[in-house]
Amino acid sequence: MSNFTFTPTKIEGVYIIDVKSYGDSRGYFMETYKQSDFEEAGLHYTFVQDNQSSSHRGVLRGLHFQKQHSQAKLVRVLRGEVFDVAVDLRGNSHTYGQWVGVLLSGDNHRQFMIPRGFAHGFVVLSETAEFAYKCDELYHPEDEGGIAWNDPDVAVEWPDVGAVELSDKDKKHPTLKECGMRF
Repeated sequence: MSNFTFTPTKIEGVYIIDVKSYGDSRGYFMETYKQSDFEEAGLHYTFVQDNQSSSHRGVLRGLHFQKQHSQAKLVRVLRGEVFDVAVDLRGNSHTYGQWVGVLLSGDNHRQFMIPRGFAHGFVVLSETAEFAYKCDELYHPEDEGGIAWNDPDVAVEWPDVGAVELSDKDKKHPTLKECGMRF
């Protein structure tokens, strides 16, 4: 019996994954990834890199992608709460330019599976958040790209956190129309 519930979203290939945890007065235990369960659900990935970040309330990271070395990502929050977003950049997809978002937290243990061909980003809703993710391709800094977090054509409905805090790089991303990115 699997410890995971795989729920497809409105965008093909993107899944919200609920993880069963076992808890008592000492705390909890859970499996966060089991290759055989993911493959049984039709998710065939070989992860080659794990990343982790820490951010404070209002930090918005994204919307990022790699141009030639696209990455599938399995994302989750270890502590705190974020609103996580995937934007479809697959040129042959009927949902190109559309987004899907999910609330991830250290309490709900929910994960988000984002296949290759997507821009990805998140905004921190709690005072701080620790964010972790697996990638099926190595990060190549010379290959990174992004689209504007507030692109009016993509129209992500970000939760209100007041003023968002962006990196200098994220402030300069073009709109999807301007960059014309298609995988």
